[in-house]
Amino acid sequence: MPWTARVLTLFPEMFPGPLGHSLAGSALAADLWRLETVDIRGFASDKHRSVDDAPFGGGPGMVMRPDVLDRALAAVGSKPMIYLSPRGRRLTQARVRELAAVPGLTLLCGRYEGVDERVIEARALEELSLGDFVLSGGEPAALALIDACVRLLPGVVGDQATLAEESFEQDLLEYPHYTRPQLWDGRAVPEVLLSGHHDRIRQWRQEQREKATRERRPDLWERHLAAVRAARRQKE
Repeated sequence: MPWTARVLTLFPEMFPGPLGHSLAGSALAADLWRLETVDIRGFASDKHRSVDDAPFGGGPGMVMRPDVLDRALAAVGSKPMIYLSPRGRRLTQARVRELAAVPGLTLLCGRYEGVDERVIEARALEELSLGDFVLSGGEPAALALIDACVRLLPGVVGDQATLAEESFEQDLLEYPHYTRPQLWDGRAVPEVLLSGHHDRIRQWRQEQREKATRERRPDLWERHLAAVRAARRQKE
């Protein structure tokens, strides 16, 4: 059974969207992974297919009902179950690798002001966030998370070696890339990349990864240094 993403949403027509193109789309067509969408409105119990109601305690907006969501989640049943929320833990490449290694996942896409807290507790939903910003709904976040997982699946990326040098591997950002023309807009390609000396190129790229991480993501840099120190202690 291929790795399967199950998405609970009010807008199933938003899928596969960009996931139907490029690497993910080709892999989907080749049955290297599968996508299932579940229309949450199908689990409403009234003739208007209502999925939300006013929040207790007052305030603006509407909240997605726990009874409707619980029926939708029960129908899917597969774990892990993830709720995409700006309140969640920050999604990391390490968590993406873990999710790509299991048979699949279930993603709940919230709308309005969010979902009733009780269904999060009752279903032990894992809350994940793409970053410190707010989207109009969970669907764009679900698309991004699925794409991040799919590209790690066996057979999706042609050259698996490219995955080992990407950003966030070893808690480092990726080194800069260059291609033709050799001179563009008065800017030249670094000489070391033209040398043909593979050891020097590897060393330069590693230095560039470390430099970019130090300057742009000091939080990652500290994690990288901590991992290096821990590895050294294990060898001693």
